[in-house]
Formats: sequence, C-alpha cells, structure tokens
Amino acid sequence: MTFTKRLHAPIMRGEVTCSVRIWRHPRVRVGGRYPLGPGFVEVTGLTEIDGSDVTPELAKRSGFDSLEDLMATARHGRGERVFLVEFVYQGEGAGGEG
Repeated sequence: MTFTKRLHAPIMRGEVTCSVRIWRHPRVRVGGRYPLGPGFVEVTGLTEIDGSDVTPELAKRSGFDSLEDLMATARHGRGERVFLVEFVYQGEGAGGEG
C-alpha cells in the first residue's frame, strides 16, 4: 500500500488512519503490513463503500483538503469499486510499539 508523499508524516504521527481507494478489486488485506518510513502501516479494516459515502469529512479524515483533492488521488487505474481502508501506523513516531 502506497501513499502520496505529503501524507507520510501525518500517517506516521497517527493523524491519518484511513484511506479511500478506487480499485477493480482489493489490493490490501486486513492484517497486512505495508512499509512506510521506519515502520509500517497495518490494515485494520477494509470495507467496500458506495461513492456517495465519500464525503468532504471523510476526505479530511484521510488527510486531504477537499473531496476533489481526495478523488484526484484515490483513483488507481481503471477501478470503479470504492474501498475504505482503515489502518494504524506502527513504528517510530507512532506513539505505539514498533
């Protein structure tokens, strides 16, 4: 699981704990660990949601300034299914074990 560079620091500080992705099929799994900085992101939830569930509030929770900003980044390839990926960061600066 990769993130735009400007989200790395907020994720590592624990400020961003979810991501909206538009994929053809899930590309992560619950319990999966994906490297980020000196630690890793561990997926704690994966839910397929409706596009109408993606709100400006969810965009902000995902670390974006606006819904438009989120949607410009969320689309990966020819995907049409919308997924909410919830995660925790484990590593230096996360305030947890790591």
